[in-house]
Amino acid sequence: MKLCLPALVFLLTLSAALPAADKRPNILFIFTDDHAPHAIGAYGSKINKTPNMDKLAREGMIFHNSFCTNSICGPSRAVILTGKHSHLNGFMTNGNTFDGSQQTFPKLMRKAGYQTAMVGKWHLKTEPTGFDFWEVLIGQGPYYNPPMRTPQGNKKYTGYTTEIVTDIALDFLKNKRDKEKPFVLMYQHKAPHRNWAPGPGYLNMYDDVTIPEPATLFDKWENRTSAAKTQTMTIERHLSANDLKLTTPRGLTKEQLAAWNAAYGPKNEAFRKAKLEGKALVRWKYQRYIKDYLRCIAAVDDNIGRVLGYLDDEGLAGNTIVIYSSDQGFYLGDHGWFDKRWMYEESLRMPLIVRWPGVIKPGSTNHHLVQNLDYAETFLDVAGIAIPDDMQGRSLAPLFRGESPADWRDSIYYHYLEYPGAHSVRRHYGVRTRTHKLIRYYNINEWELFDLSKDPDELMSVHGKEEYASVQKDLEGELTRLQKLYADNEPEKSVKKTKNNSKALKRKARQVKLKKVLHLEKPGGALPKDLDPSAKPLTVGAWCTPESGDGVLIAHGGGSTGYSLYLAGGKARFAVRSAGTLKEITSDKKIEIGKRTHIAGTLAATGKLTLLVNGSVAAQGPGHLLPSKPFDGLNVGNDAESPVADYSASTKFNGALEDIRIYWGVLDSKGLKAWAAK
Repeated sequence: MKLCLPALVFLLTLSAALPAADKRPNILFIFTDDHAPHAIGAYGSKINKTPNMDKLAREGMIFHNSFCTNSICGPSRAVILTGKHSHLNGFMTNGNTFDGSQQTFPKLMRKAGYQTAMVGKWHLKTEPTGFDFWEVLIGQGPYYNPPMRTPQGNKKYTGYTTEIVTDIALDFLKNKRDKEKPFVLMYQHKAPHRNWAPGPGYLNMYDDVTIPEPATLFDKWENRTSAAKTQTMTIERHLSANDLKLTTPRGLTKEQLAAWNAAYGPKNEAFRKAKLEGKALVRWKYQRYIKDYLRCIAAVDDNIGRVLGYLDDEGLAGNTIVIYSSDQGFYLGDHGWFDKRWMYEESLRMPLIVRWPGVIKPGSTNHHLVQNLDYAETFLDVAGIAIPDDMQGRSLAPLFRGESPADWRDSIYYHYLEYPGAHSVRRHYGVRTRTHKLIRYYNINEWELFDLSKDPDELMSVHGKEEYASVQKDLEGELTRLQKLYADNEPEKSVKKTKNNSKALKRKARQVKLKKVLHLEKPGGALPKDLDPSAKPLTVGAWCTPESGDGVLIAHGGGSTGYSLYLAGGKARFAVRSAGTLKEITSDKKIEIGKRTHIAGTLAATGKLTLLVNGSVAAQGPGHLLPSKPFDGLNVGNDAESPVADYSASTKFNGALEDIRIYWGVLDSKGLKAWAAK
């Protein structure tokens, strides 16, 4: 049938008026926690295989000089969302709370017509903003049976967290997205964060192999900053029984518990019989730690395969940019450590693998200096959205296309701020070029300079050496330039300085008058955000009716500075931690399960600790005042953030808690007996 000209014109006009399908690329941002590049096959790992991540690298581009701006979980996430350094987005340490009202790339993409989704680990305290759909872990989240925070309230799941996060992400892709819109999905895993609990199908993986040790496993941290010797993150001394799976985790189903005990019971019995010491013990701890870490990664890799398979099956892969990254690097026994935080290479480096069919040449590599500071700008640019002038990074899109911009950066800026904090890593900032790195530990007035071409393991600082005088001067100038460029105008005043002077602390403590500052009837009450126990004697306590012999009554602070009143193995304990050093006392007798009991602890101006049960002294011993306000907040009935004490079991208190009090000052015997007599 032929159409007359007027009819044909009408149909063409009508067709032009209809909205065309949005062909802008989808973005799948896969993000893990603490995954070091040297535990990825595509980066040359000698200790594990990651077939699905490697597939992305073969089909896309792998970045070999990808770095973070601040090597710690929450701050890295805030930098990615905002495209701004920590000192500008306000999230400088894990103790901060993210300002969700500020500009973020999801908000800008949503406004421009993208459907935005966030699934998995959020770790920024406030609710996610700028997303059409979100389900996130509460805080750090457990490895098994996680409750998820949603706009409708908390939702409980049963299963392994890595698989559950994937299930939710796939459900969004299959059932909850608007298929007429492009999407950006932030698919973010808890794994492989501490305490590295493997999933049911991975518990015996690597049992029959010995993982190669890093060359620096027994590093003594000589010829470098003194800060390296005061950290609390060694394989030798700082892995807990919980980390090493010498204790049975709580909260598992019967089936999960049976599988766990079958996997770890025989291995732990063999370890106890071996009675290892010295280097042999360190080697055993390394094998236990690294195998669990790698088991968690294997689960992530398999689940990434599930999502990539869905993209293939639904014909979405061709128009979807897939990015794999992690919030920072991690120490896999390197320098004898676990964790991150330092500006040294193992924690500074981030994995970055990108697949963009039709744009990125398969199997390509990139050696430009890039940072997580660039991610927000990149997402906006590939979506055709204008990049705000106040963002501080730069779009990686030209690099994806194989270009090499003449004005690309020659150096990166780094600033770590969480001290006092978990693992006691001193605050520092620095500059890294392709060949050298300059670091300043400003609270202790120390510098390091490394020649990365000659000393890639950073074992010898050459700061102050005559033959490096010219290099050092140039780097100092570049550091100043970068601080000005990124508006880090007063970097040494970003966080208040503290002094751990015991005499000064005690003088200040003696001036504190007894004053009740907090009285809660039950956990979950309004906890003051600015509670400051620094340089103060204090009394903490509560009435409790425990249902088990483990759990925290009150905890304030974390792995660097804080205090905790808790039960362990049926006994009451009172602990204080100052600059990473832990002091604690324990009652001789066990607390009776199911019986209402009053437990209190006092920290005197002299630093002396006293533990009281039902108003009577149960233990006393030396302690120390807290030198500064803890970064981590106050927790009642749990220690949900960085742990104050070396707990060997779950910190959740099971049972009733009543009449919870915290006093400034040491409550006298009359006051204590009156409190304990209720």
